[in-house]
Amino acid sequence: MEQIRKKIKEKINEQWDEQVKFLQTIGRYKSTFGKEAPLQNYLADYFSNEMGLETEKIYPDVEQLSKGPGFSPIEWDYEGRPVIVGTWQGSGNKEGKSLILQSHIDVVPEGPIENWDYNPWAATIEGNRMYGRGIQDMKSGMAAMIFAVRALQALGIKPQADVYLESVIEEEITGNGALATLMSGYKADAALIPEPFGQKGVIAQVGVIWLRVSVKGAAAHVERATSAVSAIEKAYILIQALQAYREHINGLPKHSAFEDHPHPLNVNIGKIRGGDWTSSVASECNFDVRIGLYPGEDPQDVKDRVYRWLIDAAKQDEWLKDNLPEITYYGFHAEGVELDKKLDMFNTLEKAHRETTGHDLPYTAITATTDIRFYNKYYDIPCTCYGPDGANMHGANEWVDLDSVKRVTETYANFILDWCKAKE
Repeated sequence: MEQIRKKIKEKINEQWDEQVKFLQTIGRYKSTFGKEAPLQNYLADYFSNEMGLETEKIYPDVEQLSKGPGFSPIEWDYEGRPVIVGTWQGSGNKEGKSLILQSHIDVVPEGPIENWDYNPWAATIEGNRMYGRGIQDMKSGMAAMIFAVRALQALGIKPQADVYLESVIEEEITGNGALATLMSGYKADAALIPEPFGQKGVIAQVGVIWLRVSVKGAAAHVERATSAVSAIEKAYILIQALQAYREHINGLPKHSAFEDHPHPLNVNIGKIRGGDWTSSVASECNFDVRIGLYPGEDPQDVKDRVYRWLIDAAKQDEWLKDNLPEITYYGFHAEGVELDKKLDMFNTLEKAHRETTGHDLPYTAITATTDIRFYNKYYDIPCTCYGPDGANMHGANEWVDLDSVKRVTETYANFILDWCKAKE
C-alpha cells in the first residue's frame, strides 16, 4: 500500500502542470448566477471524453425540487442551467464504499474591477498563488477532486465501489443544485466537498436565510421635501433594527460548536436599491439581507422571529406604522449542521490527511453554509468539507495557494484508495 501511495504522489506531481492549466481554464469562465451553462457543458465533455465517465446532465425541475427536503424558494427557473454528474463505476465485487465528490462552479460577482490588482477572470499566477473570482471558492476544489481521480486512473487503480463526480450550481444562493443530484438518485456511503476552508474537516456550520425588505415612501420634488417621506430614510430605520437584532442574537448563549467564536451569527445587508432621481424624494426602497442561525434552529422559526422584530420596529415610527414594510423570503432556507467526529468518514479522512501531510487532521466550525447539509440532514449520507487554502473569498483579489491544491488532490486520492478499497 505504501508503494501505491508513493506512485500516487508521483503521478500527481507528473500531472501538476496539466492540473494548473485546467484550473486556469475553468477559472476563466465567468460562471456567475445564471451564466453557469458554458462551464457546465465544458465539464460534461471533460468528464465524458477525458475521463471516460458515464455522464448525465440534470436540468432541475422547480415543481419537483420544491417537494424535496431543504428546498430554498426561488424567483427564477433552471432552463438551460444543468447540473453535471460523472460516474466512475466500481469494479470487481464492489467491496468498497461508494463516494460522492461534489463541487460548485457558480461564483459570486467580481464587484468593482478597480478594486482588483488582477483581472478577476484571467486566473493569473503570481508566485505560488492563483488569483481570480471563484479560483478559491471553489474551482480549486473542483480541480483537486478531478485530478485525484485522474491520477488513480492513470495508474490503473480502480475503486471497488462507485465514485460520483458532481458539478453543481447555486451553492452560493440556494443549494438546490445539490438537492437536484440527490433527488435524481445519486447517493453514496459518504460525500466530500472541497470547499476552501484549509485542510480541515468541517464539523459544524451555521444555517442561513435570505430576505428582502420593501419600504414605501411618499414621493415629491425636493422643493416640497418637507411634505414628502423618503423611503430610503425609512429603510434605514429598519436596517438599524437589524443591526440591533444582530447584537441581540450574538448576545444569547452560543451553540456549543461556536463557543470560541466571538461573533458566529452574521446579519448582512447585502444589496440596496432606492429612488429613481437625485432631485426626487425616493418613493420606494428595497434591501436584501442574509441572516445566520445555529444548528438545531428551524429556518422558518427564524424567519418568523425576524418578521416580528422588523414589524415591531416599524410600529415605532409615525410613517412606517401605517405603511408597514413588505418582507419576503427567497434564496437560502438552510438549516445548520453539526457532525460527530467519530464517523467512519472522518476516520478515513484523518488517515488520508496524515498520509499526505504527516500531521493530524484539524477540525473547524464555520460561520457559512455549504451543501453538506443536504447529505447529512436529509439523506443520511455523512459529508464534510476539506479543501485548499487561500484568501479574499467573495472579495477583491481572491486567491488560492497552489501547494494546498496539490495537497488536497493527494488527500482525496488517498481517501478513495481507502474508502473505496481501490486496487491496481
